[in-house]
Amino acid sequence: MNVTTIVFINGLWMTARSWELWVKRYTDKGYCVLARSWPGMEGDIDQLRRDPSKFARVGLTEVVDHYEQIVRELETPPIIIGHGVGGLVTQILLDRGWGAAGVAIASASPKGVYRSVFGNSKLALKGRSLTPQQFHYDFANTFAEAPSIAAFERYVVPAPNRILRQVALANFSPDAPSAVRFHNNSRAPLLLVAGGEDRVVPTSMVKANFDSYRESTAETDYKEFPEQTHFTLLHDTLQNVADYVLGWALCRTNGSKLTAVPNHTDAWSVQLSA
Repeated sequence: MNVTTIVFINGLWMTARSWELWVKRYTDKGYCVLARSWPGMEGDIDQLRRDPSKFARVGLTEVVDHYEQIVRELETPPIIIGHGVGGLVTQILLDRGWGAAGVAIASASPKGVYRSVFGNSKLALKGRSLTPQQFHYDFANTFAEAPSIAAFERYVVPAPNRILRQVALANFSPDAPSAVRFHNNSRAPLLLVAGGEDRVVPTSMVKANFDSYRESTAETDYKEFPEQTHFTLLHDTLQNVADYVLGWALCRTNGSKLTAVPNHTDAWSVQLSA
């Protein structure tokens, strides 16, 4: 399979800007990348904080459909990489038949994984806004205070309450939009990635998600990075996580190198080389 694109999907409390280190890493290697924020969450971070009304009621189905439309418009199946709820969206897209391979990093769990959906369930149900102190404790717990505050200012936005509750309460809802067919044998290969210091989605949560796929003949792998937190899985300065993920995906897709051109900090458009 000739893979031409890598699609990134951000998680809660962030936009596509959260992928900026990965975008640079992969484009520097010559790959073609596409990172888009959730519906209504495009644009300036400060404006999104001041006025979250455009995305306040966005639900999980709308987010999944948004990325499905992006993938539909590509000439070849992409590698899909998601973080947090973006990892859940990745799993749903693969279940729908999209993607050449998928990577779910510190993923919120699909319906039917019987653990707390987030390691910190109070965080999941608290509301759509994080404080710098909450971000430091739950996301960037290995950071000193100053770099944690800097990361908060650069990346964190409110989260849609509807998605928070849809994901957190999925196992109590008969028609939860986070359902995945774990026995789907025809989906593309999936890698589940965990961080040993992650307080939002602990390793036990990711392992339980992985175990749910055990009876499927479709390839499913698990990788743990012991020193990584929920945030540093995205912002590992040595890029060990990004390089491992790319290597894993290319081994399963026989990808080829192309060129990507960034438009601005929150979205990157695909430009295929001749």
